[in-house]
Amino acid sequence: MLSFRLLTALSATRSQSFNSQNLRFVVNKSSEFTIARCNFSKALKEVESGSSTKKSPNGTFKLTLLGACIGAVAGSTYTLYTRICDKNSHKEHERTPPKVIEYFPADVRITKRFINPNDTSGLDIVLFQYQTCPFCCKVRAYLDYMGISYSVVEVDAVLRQDIRWSDVKKVPMVLIRQQDGKYVQMTDSSAIISLVASSLHDKRIDVGELAQFYPQISYFDDDGKKRQDILNKYFLMYQDRTPKNMTREIEETERKWRTWADNHLVHLISPNCYQTFDEALETFEWFALAGEWDIHFPKWERDLMVYCGATAMWVIAKILKRRHQLTDDVRSHMYDALNKWTADLKKQNTKFMGGKKPGLADLSVFGVLSSMEGCQTFKDCLQNTNIGKWFYDVKELVQQNRGKLHRERIVGVPALAQ
Repeated sequence: MLSFRLLTALSATRSQSFNSQNLRFVVNKSSEFTIARCNFSKALKEVESGSSTKKSPNGTFKLTLLGACIGAVAGSTYTLYTRICDKNSHKEHERTPPKVIEYFPADVRITKRFINPNDTSGLDIVLFQYQTCPFCCKVRAYLDYMGISYSVVEVDAVLRQDIRWSDVKKVPMVLIRQQDGKYVQMTDSSAIISLVASSLHDKRIDVGELAQFYPQISYFDDDGKKRQDILNKYFLMYQDRTPKNMTREIEETERKWRTWADNHLVHLISPNCYQTFDEALETFEWFALAGEWDIHFPKWERDLMVYCGATAMWVIAKILKRRHQLTDDVRSHMYDALNKWTADLKKQNTKFMGGKKPGLADLSVFGVLSSMEGCQTFKDCLQNTNIGKWFYDVKELVQQNRGKLHRERIVGVPALAQ
């Protein structure tokens, strides 16, 4: 009877068709509603009867019981309502392909371009970024090393005006032009690198078609929350043309270190670079310099990013420190990570993890570390680890292959030398 009344009430307040799965869910929940309603009524009567008499010693227990009953009713109602409104909330392994947009977004201002006359990739790439974001640095490191031409949109880290058109409000984000003139949108740094690397390996397939191999898949984490991720983002789509010098061992090693850079190394940066407010402010001042915020944004917007960003990251760094179970000596965790990298490099007895040339693992780790190159944390790392030699060897090759910088004319700012 309760299930029927509940179903009738919900139908009256919200026009919603009920399928067999929702009906079974309502019936299963009916017993919970019945028990909760009985307990609630009983507790309420006891409280009312006790209000005219002297408060009994077990009054606290009654109030606790009352609160539990109310919580049970409210929680069950909310769960049922959410289940009915969002039919997909319970689904797992949903596949969401990369979004394709018809035209390049209006009112998006290209900040600068890196043009390499020797680029034969045929790719038209626009990168939306924060200059010193570790994940953005990863993408730039790969594009620069491969000598690929690309355009840059420097996004305001606070207002994010240049990505208002997008449903996804995070960077790095790329728009890559397809053969039909439309743009495929990718937002995961490792997936972006894998997509571009796959396209360079086999130019027979349009980049838009290759992007379909990197869908977002839904899953539930350990806390029962629904998440989405590109589960194969560390895999390159060689199809039937695997390079002769690429072995399974090399692929697995590359994927291992790329995953390590994303899941471990990058999480050590914020607790180190923002562990005190002064260090956080110093870091953001360097961000402003490296990202040329004085050129690309008005002074009020530049100052807003520096002071609000430093304050926010100082607070967030403490949260991340606890989340990743770091000790107060956060520098030691960074040193341990870099020593792990250099020790494995020494064991492999090669100049780079990719051998004689930097591989995707080298470029990923380099990109993450380059995001803090101007910070005190990086200076301490150079003094207390052996990371310097490898880092500057990779940097030299990245800068050597990078295209020529062309700045776009900015309203109110004199033209800069090319």
